[in-house]
This record gives sequence, C-alpha cells and structure tokens, in this order.
Amino acid sequence: MSVSTPVGSDHQLARLLQIGMVLEEVVEARAHKHHETLSDVDDDVVALLEEAAEESAEHRQRLEELVGELEADPVAYEEIERLVAAQYEADTNTDGVLYDQLASEETAYKFYDDLIGAIENSDVRFGIDRDRLLTVLREIRADEEDGVEAVTRLMETRE
Repeated sequence: MSVSTPVGSDHQLARLLQIGMVLEEVVEARAHKHHETLSDVDDDVVALLEEAAEESAEHRQRLEELVGELEADPVAYEEIERLVAAQYEADTNTDGVLYDQLASEETAYKFYDDLIGAIENSDVRFGIDRDRLLTVLREIRADEEDGVEAVTRLMETRE
C-alpha cells in the first residue's frame, strides 16, 4: 500500500488512516518515554514533549473517528506503547531527544502531505465526506508543520 498513488477504496483509506494513528501513537509514546527518562532537562523541552504527546493523542482521536466512520477497527494505543517501551531506547541527552522529536514531526508532516495528495488525486467516492476528511488531514498536517518549526526554534536557542 503506497501513499504515492491515488487512494482506491474505503478499505485502503481506512488502512492509511490507521497508519497515521500508529504514527501518532509512536510519537506520543516516545514523548512520554523521553519525559520519563530524562532527569536534567529544562522547562522548554518538558513543555515541548508534553505538547507533542497531547497533540498526538488529539490527532489519533480525530483519525480514529474517521476510521470508525469507515467501520474499520483501530489499533489500541496500549499495544503500540508496549512495543515502543520494549524496542526503543530513549536518548539520554536533550539534543538526542530534540533530534528524535524533529524526525517524528517531519515524518508525520510528510505522511499527511502525501496522504492528502493521494486523496486529492483519487476519483473514488469514499464512505465519508471527502471535504471533511481533507479538512481534518490538512489541520493535522498544519499542526505537524508547526511542530517542526517549534522543535527547530528550540534547537536553535540551545546552540
């Protein structure tokens, strides 16, 4: 399944939205993990991590609503959180955390940008309103873009 080709069915759309949910779950779990493992971190980084986790949870919920309208089962956050905890070793310094957060935000932005393009290039009539779907995805993409900018600004102030 590729985001580089037009979305061809409700089933494919649901799977792509679920990929977005997993991406958001990973970002949320990583932000929590970083926050738990870093002891010497300044308030700006803590605020950034908390905001990233809250934003990802909100994005996940919005995507879950869309998936529900397509009558597909969501992936449980607890499953992803356990995978992240078991297979992901958090960086032990602030710079590593910020680079990780930047990579997460950029990955999410690119995914949503590609997904929006694939939906716009599709001539399929989906089981949910296309305009609302695109509005939600564009809002999430804009949040991710803001996240990239926020992390970049924070990184620049630390140099």
